[in-house]
Amino acid sequence: MKQSINILISGGGTGGHIYPAIAIANELKLRYPGANFLFVGAKDKMEMEKVPQAGYDIKGLWISGVQRKLTSGNLSFPFKLMSSLWNASKIIKKFKPDVAIGTGGFASGPTLIMAGKKGIPTLIQEQNSYPGITNKLLSKKAKKICVAYDNLERFFPLNKIVKTGNPVRQDLLSIHTKREEGQTFFKLDKSKKTVFVLGGSLGARKINELIASNLDFFEKQDVQLIWQCGKLYFEEYKKYNAKENVQVHQFINKMDFGYAAADVIISRAGASSVSELCIVGKPVIFIPSPNVAEDHQTKNAKSIVDKQAALMIKESNLDTFSVVFESLMKDTGKQETLSKNIKGLALPSATKNIVDEIEKLIG
Repeated sequence: MKQSINILISGGGTGGHIYPAIAIANELKLRYPGANFLFVGAKDKMEMEKVPQAGYDIKGLWISGVQRKLTSGNLSFPFKLMSSLWNASKIIKKFKPDVAIGTGGFASGPTLIMAGKKGIPTLIQEQNSYPGITNKLLSKKAKKICVAYDNLERFFPLNKIVKTGNPVRQDLLSIHTKREEGQTFFKLDKSKKTVFVLGGSLGARKINELIASNLDFFEKQDVQLIWQCGKLYFEEYKKYNAKENVQVHQFINKMDFGYAAADVIISRAGASSVSELCIVGKPVIFIPSPNVAEDHQTKNAKSIVDKQAALMIKESNLDTFSVVFESLMKDTGKQETLSKNIKGLALPSATKNIVDEIEKLIG
């Protein structure tokens, strides 16, 4: 394959779309140092900041999603779509990509539609067990669809599907060697069990409220908490740092140390989180967000729970949390079973496998 290639990547809106896109770009850059990269994102979304921080150029489109209820934003959607298709076409004409890759998010729709119209091979990386509308539409013209879950032939053409898994941060692949380092980093009591609470980078109100209302319960369980409450909620919950065996963090930069130190993890069920937790291989209680498209977090979690590899509590059933948690902490056999089963679902070579498929399209 030629070394001087142009690679167009579109994905954003959330970290779950941005970080896989960056991971794919990094792997391609390792293989082809002379390649040219250009990202396309949605103006005013977090990719416009995160992608340049990772060292890549990005162009922004005026695009957003359609709200389920009637809003003024929906009235402007047709104009945004026309504008984005027009500008995506101009970007493609100037950049002349050899391949276009979409990892989800508002901007990937117009970008991959126009790439396909110009005869450029396209690849979709679908992170979730239940695809969104955009990727269902894009799948008709895509050459390959890289997925992380089984049974997606319900939504995509079977002959295009390759099960690769989702890209994860590479420092997680060696977390089994980092437990002591993680305990030292977080200044933990090594004689106590550690619960790691994750609600995403922005935070999750329902999870935060649950943890705050159960701090006395956790104390009786003799566990210590590493609690990532998120950027939106840190001011509200930082006061609990005064409690013994409770650490409240706005954001955790050393996630590998957090995972390594944990005995049990309480988490949302975004696609990237689920893929990471499979590699981490610790007992997990998923509390999926119901406020996402197609309720895909519940479907992500259920696909793991159905394999006896995790537990799930819906937000509507959070009154059962203390019973579920205490039962798990007392049952070491259950903990071992969950750990073994979720580890068995890990796909640690996902990024390399996705890039192998991209190479075939360019080659």
